[in-house]
Amino acid sequence: MPAGLYLEEFEVGHMFDHPIRRTVTEMDNTLFSCLTHNPQPLHIDHHHSAQTEWGKPLFNSLFTLGLMVGISVNDTTLGTTVANLGMTDVKFPKPVFHGDTLRVTTEVVSKRESKSKPDTGIVELMHRCYNQRNELVAECRRQAMMRRRPKA
Repeated sequence: MPAGLYLEEFEVGHMFDHPIRRTVTEMDNTLFSCLTHNPQPLHIDHHHSAQTEWGKPLFNSLFTLGLMVGISVNDTTLGTTVANLGMTDVKFPKPVFHGDTLRVTTEVVSKRESKSKPDTGIVELMHRCYNQRNELVAECRRQAMMRRRPKA
């Protein structure tokens, strides 16, 4: 049995407070930036970053986005997702720095049956990521195609 939820198990308005927390490290930021060919000195160059308004390297926002969605997977979509259809309204209202500890919540915004694939449906989730000071550092609205519960 998959750990994720089937379409029928999602309840609009339900809020998940995911138990996994993650302290992000300089290695995470450097490795992700290099793996994605993003040489932005704001992320990987301490000397350059020290001269900015932040005074230190900023975390690569795409890592933050991926981590936010990834933390949600075990409680929501593990093994029951057919495909991610999109992510909209992506925002990063506060920066993330090395050593920040991040936590994630997910709200079920909507769900519907698929018009073209009767064994699936579409769920819209609002993910929000907070640092250890409870400041919102990232959010996105995610649309996912989910499996319906198999018929017995």
